[in-house]
Amino acid sequence: MKISLCLIVKNEEEVLARCLESARDFADEIIVVDTGSTDKTKEIAKQFTDKIYDFEWINDFSAARNFAFSKATMDYQMWLDADDVVPEKSVKQINELKGTLNDDVEIVTMKYVLSIDQNDKPTFHSTRERLFKRSKNYEWIDPVHECIPLIGNLHYTDIEIWHKKTKLEVLSTRNIDIYRNLENRGEKFSPRQLYYYARELREHNETGKAIIYYEKFLETGLGWVEDNIAACHQLAVDYNNIGAKEKVLPILLKTFEYDTPRPEICCQLGYYYKDAENYGQAFKWFDLATKLPKADYIGFTFSDYSGYIPNIEACVCLSHLGNYHQANEYNERAALARPDCPYVKQNREYLKAMLTN
Repeated sequence: MKISLCLIVKNEEEVLARCLESARDFADEIIVVDTGSTDKTKEIAKQFTDKIYDFEWINDFSAARNFAFSKATMDYQMWLDADDVVPEKSVKQINELKGTLNDDVEIVTMKYVLSIDQNDKPTFHSTRERLFKRSKNYEWIDPVHECIPLIGNLHYTDIEIWHKKTKLEVLSTRNIDIYRNLENRGEKFSPRQLYYYARELREHNETGKAIIYYEKFLETGLGWVEDNIAACHQLAVDYNNIGAKEKVLPILLKTFEYDTPRPEICCQLGYYYKDAENYGQAFKWFDLATKLPKADYIGFTFSDYSGYIPNIEACVCLSHLGNYHQANEYNERAALARPDCPYVKQNREYLKAMLTN
């Protein structure tokens, strides 16, 4: 099995070489589609491939990615963004996969790691479609936050792709501008577009409008289960922030209509009761978050919701209840996830004093 690596780029001179260098040992073909760079992006790309194409930007990421895929000639197409990195262990795994993948597999998923800790362990990741059998002619959909629907014979892997920015970037309006243009033209949004527009609005501090679009998304009843749960989670946070506290508990409990309890939802329920100074009830939810089985779903996964956060919060709740011995146990569990955390050290000193009195 051979792989065509396909990228769409614009003004990526700071990160492109790092990306392509990390992928050159497994990619049998590298295709770079430039959508209007004015820096040295194309010159850098030429160090890795001669298959560089220009594509006029038309405010449609799917159109650009489909054009890149159309240039592929190998068995499978793979996408990366310019600020992605394929770690060495993943390069080895991909090369092993090339020799073992069954021919009937049409889509391969990989973990998309969005943040890592000081030990290079993922703390926030999702599962993304990553490899596609070229003969199936898969196409990207949606002009922004584009995807390829997971239809076909899928093969799930734990191979990691790291999304690794080099510096703190100014929030771009590119994505939200595309949605606003669609909205102004009167385009009807799909449930998925409603969800991602809400996310963009929230990131741009348009909380009120984001709430409206999250609610519209849920009202369709047609969303992906992972997006449904994420929307409820974000709504709970936003309702709380705008003072609509009567809406927080119902929207959190609504997530149980979609699936079994998730750690992030249990933690949010813990915060709800903690804010009400109902520390006994809050502790139960934080404690449950620590005991849920390891996530096997493919939405966004934030590992701190299973480890550090519920343990540190359970410690605080138990301290309020006067149960200092058990509080100390939870604080030490939090320390396993973040041994250098100042809150852990602060709690340790406080609990030591309380236990010796």
